Amino acid sequence: MAEKLNNPIWVMSSAYDKLSLSELIETSKNVGAQGIDLCVFRKDGTREDHTATHLAYENFTPSDAHQLIDQFNQADLKLSLGAFENMIGGDEAERVKNQNHLLRLIRIAHLLGGDKNDVKVGTFVGYNHALGNEIDGFQKNLDEYKRVFGPIVKYAEELGVTIVYENCPMEGWRSSRYTSTYNNLPAVLAARKLMYAMIPSKAHGEIYDPSHDIWQQTNPIDVIEQMDISRLKRIHVKTTRNLKTKARIDWGGMYAMQHVDSELAAKAGVSIPGHDWDRHHYEAMLPGFGGSDHMDWNDFIALLHERGFRGPFEIENEAKNSKDTGNLLATNQGFENCIRFLSPLLWNLDSEKGYAYKQERALITPNTENIPEVTIDELL
Repeated sequence: MAEKLNNPIWVMSSAYDKLSLSELIETSKNVGAQGIDLCVFRKDGTREDHTATHLAYENFTPSDAHQLIDQFNQADLKLSLGAFENMIGGDEAERVKNQNHLLRLIRIAHLLGGDKNDVKVGTFVGYNHALGNEIDGFQKNLDEYKRVFGPIVKYAEELGVTIVYENCPMEGWRSSRYTSTYNNLPAVLAARKLMYAMIPSKAHGEIYDPSHDIWQQTNPIDVIEQMDISRLKRIHVKTTRNLKTKARIDWGGMYAMQHVDSELAAKAGVSIPGHDWDRHHYEAMLPGFGGSDHMDWNDFIALLHERGFRGPFEIENEAKNSKDTGNLLATNQGFENCIRFLSPLLWNLDSEKGYAYKQERALITPNTENIPEVTIDELL
């Protein structure tokens, strides 16, 4: 049997938004994970979907970093940080707060050892619809991305930290009364390639979530074949089952279901969105839990290994039959079964333990001095 690459399987903490950090660490160990992507959203943020704040981010010191590293080493877990907000569009005051929070997380990641401990910082880019509605709107969003993220990526690079973008289009982020459901710039591979060409630094890369491409009729295996694999730092483990609904026929699989007058829709017998996320006729799932999905995980992982991907597989639990039940036991079962599903694909067979992850080195305690927080107005 060929040797596997021993990729760790992590938990994304958004599914455990009601747990304390200590409870999160204990639960992650119990379900069989090797690390946690700590969600550290702004406490005063405006997002309401799949958010959590599992770190006291204000006035974070090197002493706090050492204590956190000790806590994770005692549990044999690794960690990263993330907060996924609109960085280039939306309300201007909120946008600036989001940018400053990202800079705060980069500083914290630096105090935690940054790339030396594989502590990345996850984020969205977002989208500026005021620019997007103009002619050449996509290019104008790319230009705004470069203006904002050029200094941010430079700051991260100077601190030895890598920023990673997720490819979710955030299709329900705005009211269904808007036509477009493209609300996050790096939602397609072309955008990410363009972003790296605009900012060549290696201090930014991506978290790739295959579920978002499936409902866009794109094969994730084709995406992995065509991407710059050196940019890939994380895989989000989440998948999609495309629904066989009347609405998919009415509106087509490539296009968002649109909001129209409800009386007119009823008269015409046409489906309209029940809520802002009800636009693209799919259901988020966890592989190996509650049925089959529209994803070939065997070929997907085989190609990742062929291309040398050694990073974590992070389970992002947004499944209707797990996290969305609101039941902690069902949430745990989703993670546990997903780990069992992935383990023969990622880990080698041990005669005593079965398929088991081979534990790698502990987190190092960095000798970093305290540095002040910076704000976006100081960098631009």
